[in-house]
Amino acid sequence: MRKLTPSEYKILDRLIFPEPFEVLQEETQLQYGELRDDLINLMNSRLIQVVNPDQPQQNETYYFDSDNVQDSTFRITNAGINHIKKTQK
Repeated sequence: MRKLTPSEYKILDRLIFPEPFEVLQEETQLQYGELRDDLINLMNSRLIQVVNPDQPQQNETYYFDSDNVQDSTFRITNAGINHIKKTQK
């Protein structure tokens, strides 16, 4: 299990419910580039996933355009929830 950066942990902590990029940016106060990089790292680690903004509760992964990350909605995965639980012990 990889160690999360403080900003990655801050992002994961806010993704219990699906959130669009702009809400995450507002809530975390991270700069665009830092938030984008952290989101991509979290996706590559399978701790979060991109979801359809019209049906965010569906369990299917949605198309992600890394050039237009601001158009995406994100949700924590089961692996992400387990990761947070393990680090809180």
